[in-house]
Amino acid sequence: MDTAVQENPDRNRYELTLDGEVVGSGDYELDGDTISFTHTNVDPDHGGKGLAKVLVTHELEDSRDRGRSVLPVCTYVRKVIAENPEEWLDLVPSERRADYDLPA
Repeated sequence: MDTAVQENPDRNRYELTLDGEVVGSGDYELDGDTISFTHTNVDPDHGGKGLAKVLVTHELEDSRDRGRSVLPVCTYVRKVIAENPEEWLDLVPSERRADYDLPA
């Protein structure tokens, strides 16, 4: 299983490919240095394989590398951050964390 994630800025999303086929996407809205992740989708035929987490982890790593703040509008992105606060919580501005039920 060969996976890759790439940003597709023309479509405002990250795309997850599996063996060269797009099987998932993470939609976003960009406002300056703040990225709002709005929706995560994985093709149901490929569900249950951990691909959504691969996609979201890449999105968060890329956001950190680019110095972006993250607003986890998508419930799955929020879940990944909440389950790994030591790794990702710092990406969410402290004054916005309560908006997403994240610890201050």
